[in-house]
Amino acid sequence: MWQPLMPPRLPFFYGWVIVAVAFVTMALGVNARTAFSLLFPPILDEFGWERGVTAGAFSFGFLVSAILSPSLGRLMDRRGPRFVMEMGVGLMAAGLLLAPLVSRPWHLYATLGVLVGGGSVCVSYTGQALYLPNWFVRRRGLAMSLAFSGVGVGSILLLPWLQTLIGRGGWRSACWAMAVLVLVLLAPLNLLLARRPQDLGLEPDGDRSSRDAAAKRTANVVDPAWAAIDWTLGRAVRTARFWWIAIGFLAGLFSWYAVQVHQTKYLVEIGFSPSQAAWALGFVSLAGIPGQIALGHLSDRIGREWVWTVGSLGFVVCYLALLALGQAPTLPLLWLMVVSQGMLGYGLTSVIGAIPAEIFEGRHYGSIFGTLMLAAIGGGAAGPFVAGALHDATGSYTLAWWIAIGCSVLSGVAIWLAAPRRVRVVAGRVPA
Repeated sequence: MWQPLMPPRLPFFYGWVIVAVAFVTMALGVNARTAFSLLFPPILDEFGWERGVTAGAFSFGFLVSAILSPSLGRLMDRRGPRFVMEMGVGLMAAGLLLAPLVSRPWHLYATLGVLVGGGSVCVSYTGQALYLPNWFVRRRGLAMSLAFSGVGVGSILLLPWLQTLIGRGGWRSACWAMAVLVLVLLAPLNLLLARRPQDLGLEPDGDRSSRDAAAKRTANVVDPAWAAIDWTLGRAVRTARFWWIAIGFLAGLFSWYAVQVHQTKYLVEIGFSPSQAAWALGFVSLAGIPGQIALGHLSDRIGREWVWTVGSLGFVVCYLALLALGQAPTLPLLWLMVVSQGMLGYGLTSVIGAIPAEIFEGRHYGSIFGTLMLAAIGGGAAGPFVAGALHDATGSYTLAWWIAIGCSVLSGVAIWLAAPRRVRVVAGRVPA
């Protein structure tokens, strides 16, 4: 059996150490993938490939991630987060180191697509959400939002720096620099991880007594019959709740990544400078820091469905602002797009692991969540590709933006129909 590289006696707050490790990993891991939006324009300029084909490399990486997600969940159940994270670090670093050698579209698909995309699913939202919910129950939303807010900190520090590297030394030097950071910082840091607090003699939420911890875990159960089921993947897929979550995740990530990949090019085309577009991309994630933390904490008080709805509405406002920017490219509209996307839309991440955990909590949660992420990542893959293909066909992003608005509305409705509140209520709704 795997044994953690830790002394046998650990402080009760070690769960927050796990959150800190996840924070740094997310800061680098997610932004190494997001950097594709900055690499996209110079790669297009250098090779002259079609926009849909080039953006398809990002989408293809998401498809690979989607295919790997169910296996990743099973691997997490068997080997734990340390193995999964280190595997992701190695794949991402290899992809970034090899990307500067590309000369054909399939090279781009293999490096920034398969290797970086496949590695990022291990170290980013999917990988972290497979084990972080085990460490917290009452403060699950807050803990996950703090960990995921690392994306915002990383983006405001890394993306402008990468844009500067691209301007001075080209996109290849930016890839090499990011690869070095991923290896040097993340490889040693993720040796600290463990799958469950019980593996280290601890309890969720830092509780000291296993008896008290067990009582607190059952106090929020609304449907004891549902919660008592030993949820396997096979049982979960035969429920309507599983499929409503899948639809919500697919539609939500379609909207998320359609704008994330294409917004830099879109903003430059409608009149903003490349540096303004790069800072806008960075400030989206910066705005996500207070938004994610506040909404994650709020989800522990009012429920996961409400916070998912707020995030979905954030993307609706974001896309409406993008449509308006096409007619009047002004700074107030640009800031409205940035704030609504980051401060509200990115709040989805604070509950993306908590929603299925409330419904299908148990020893097979990794396999269930990994399979749900097949739908989520599929949506993330479809968004950039569909937006790029529609632009190639129509010469405009207008139709793509309206489709994304519809997906955001569908996503919010689907999570209400999944109804995690009818299985377990959040701490703020537990009767006194």
